[in-house]
Amino acid sequence: MSLQGMMRTSTSGMNAQASRLSSISDNIANSSTTGYKGSSVSFSDLVLSSNGGNYSSGSVNSITSYAISEQGALTSTTSATDLAIKGTGFFIVQDTGGSIFLTRDGSFKVDSSGQLVNSSGYTLLGYPATNGSAAIVNGFSGLAPVKATQSGLSAQASSSGVINANLDSTATAVTTAVTPRDIGSNPSATVNDVKYTNSTSVVTYDSLGNAVQVDLYFTKTAANKYQVTAFNHANASTTSGSFPYSSGPMETSPVDLTFDPTSGKLTSSSPNSMTIPIPGGQNVKLDLSSTTQFAYKFGVSSAKVDGNAPSTISSVSIGQDGKISAVFSNGSTKNLYQIAMAKVQSPDNLTPVSGNAFSLSNAAGTVVVGFGGDGNFGTINANQLEQSNVDVATELTDMIESQRSYTANSKAFQTASDLMDVLVNLKR
Repeated sequence: MSLQGMMRTSTSGMNAQASRLSSISDNIANSSTTGYKGSSVSFSDLVLSSNGGNYSSGSVNSITSYAISEQGALTSTTSATDLAIKGTGFFIVQDTGGSIFLTRDGSFKVDSSGQLVNSSGYTLLGYPATNGSAAIVNGFSGLAPVKATQSGLSAQASSSGVINANLDSTATAVTTAVTPRDIGSNPSATVNDVKYTNSTSVVTYDSLGNAVQVDLYFTKTAANKYQVTAFNHANASTTSGSFPYSSGPMETSPVDLTFDPTSGKLTSSSPNSMTIPIPGGQNVKLDLSSTTQFAYKFGVSSAKVDGNAPSTISSVSIGQDGKISAVFSNGSTKNLYQIAMAKVQSPDNLTPVSGNAFSLSNAAGTVVVGFGGDGNFGTINANQLEQSNVDVATELTDMIESQRSYTANSKAFQTASDLMDVLVNLKR
């Protein structure tokens, strides 16, 4: 073995340990960085061919790897826009130049334009609710900066509803009087002329958020048969609060419910919904499929119609699937965006970039886009942050080990240097 080879080998050993110490320093410095993924340095030997009895010393190569796929601990926060991923996947973000990256840093805050931006300045991307939140699984097309606010007032016209009611099977059928449906062809009829079995009302909303009360009348016309008729309460008599109405029924077509005499439920041939045009709004489809006919008094167990009056946003909620919903002061909600997530086949081979983010690489594999909780994607937890996956105790232990190895290599270098001095001094 040549003395120069010994010195080169020792130098490569010191360089390798210096790389390891640099990695350890980075890990310790970022042990409190949200979503930080620790790095490590491993070694491999480089062997040179030896001739006869002469040994040719080689060197050591340092290889840096990242524990990107290793989950960090989740801690609770008080901010609803702090997000943590429990399981696999990454948030999709972009920088100010529009370049797209992946990150596990969910320390998002609302900026001046309403967008969610994390502590490193990356803007969160997702799909607007108006686009149906359909993910394009093999690319980033359709993604837009996520906004967690909505300025001004918001109103939503009603489009659908459901009512669950029981109609008394023992009620007497109306056969000789004018029914609510007949009133449209008999404008001279008074409130005393109209007979029906039961009534209730539901509130709907037009496109401007005006409340439109719809009065529903249920009239038993024969055994196991009920008429359902809707009227606009605004057209009701100011004296009686009901009939006579100034205009006829609202439904687009007659609704005659037919019940099975044995089960008390609607038959397969019976209508199970009715369509009601709302003035200044749109058609509301009212689901009646859960209506029953049992020998019990009339009652509505539940009724719900979508839409809302003008209201301001009081808060924002984020679900585990990444859906961002605005919660209005009147208690109603509206979907705004759905946060997109990405995963790759080999996340440990992503390329780290500044700001605790990662760029795609060929070694990482093809990117797949989806939503929290779908497939193999993890869930998104609001009011939580993922901590660094660095174990400081382990890093300090590795530092001591690396320091000793560096010192040992420096001693080998010093020995070779001393021997070189002896060799040079032989000439004297």
